[in-house]
Amino acid sequence: MRSSLATMCSRFIENRDIVKSTFVWDSTYMYPICAAIITEKGMRADPERLRNCREILKDQTGVFSNFRSTAKLPMIAMMSVDSNPSSKLKHAIDVYERLKEHFWGSQYLPVASMAISDMVDPGYYKEMASHTRHIYNLLKSKHPFLTSAEDSVFSAMLAVSRKTDERIVAETEACYSYLKPHFFSGNAVQSLSHVLALCEGPAEEKSAATLDLFSELKARGYKYGTEYELATLGILAMLPVDKEVVIQDLIEVDDFLANQKGYGFFGLGRKQRLMHAGLIVTGDYLKDTRMMHTTATHSALALIAAQQAAMCAAIAASSAAAASSTSSGGN
Repeated sequence: MRSSLATMCSRFIENRDIVKSTFVWDSTYMYPICAAIITEKGMRADPERLRNCREILKDQTGVFSNFRSTAKLPMIAMMSVDSNPSSKLKHAIDVYERLKEHFWGSQYLPVASMAISDMVDPGYYKEMASHTRHIYNLLKSKHPFLTSAEDSVFSAMLAVSRKTDERIVAETEACYSYLKPHFFSGNAVQSLSHVLALCEGPAEEKSAATLDLFSELKARGYKYGTEYELATLGILAMLPVDKEVVIQDLIEVDDFLANQKGYGFFGLGRKQRLMHAGLIVTGDYLKDTRMMHTTATHSALALIAAQQAAMCAAIAASSAAAASSTSSGGN
């Protein structure tokens, strides 16, 4: 394994364990997402800083706020890597209030708020919230039964891209049409199509590269998840690196994770594990901004896209696990 990737792997596990020991009773699905956020910044998780960010979150939001629901831990992690976590949260809440003028509140909306506040000047929050809803409406007009709350996150990222609305919709639809025959879940394919629409290049080429990466991994015994995990595959396929190198890196990281506590027989499943391996590989390559001259999209947006897609997957998995537990408890 490459030395930089080995360092990322070790730091990821260390950060996951620190977050887990700091917030013992939170969702198992969220610990690795937090670790990826902190590791990508080249930082070591600080328990005191994490707890302080939790208190800031409590002080600035109400007990029933969506910022304190399923996505609470990633919100805290994103605050912890910022030099001014209180200001970061205030900006995200400002965006959230703007978005609520156009969307129903949901556990996904704070994720979209953080994405916008990271990349947009405060003077444009109102305009960006309206633009996010416009793109959401355009996407929903194409797939009214597939487009739902989590698509507000992808609509936000598409809104901050430099592509025209017409191009965004056309590319999303072209990617969807190409990929849907190969995967069962229309919702997962739509999320993947949104991610690919962020990237440069013909829709057919981007879709083919993603499908090729999926097929090659499967042929080697590493089947990438085809539900909410699928969106993160698009960023991997668009990395400015030879496909064989990406595959080798993914396999090495996945094999490393398989031997770590929490990823064994009683831990997270293989599909979640491979998605986490993908986050580590993506973070390792995109931390080098020199590579972004040839990549499909600039580093900030690419990393945020991968992290946001993984957060949506973790939120969905956490919600499903909670619903299953409630159902089992009632029987």
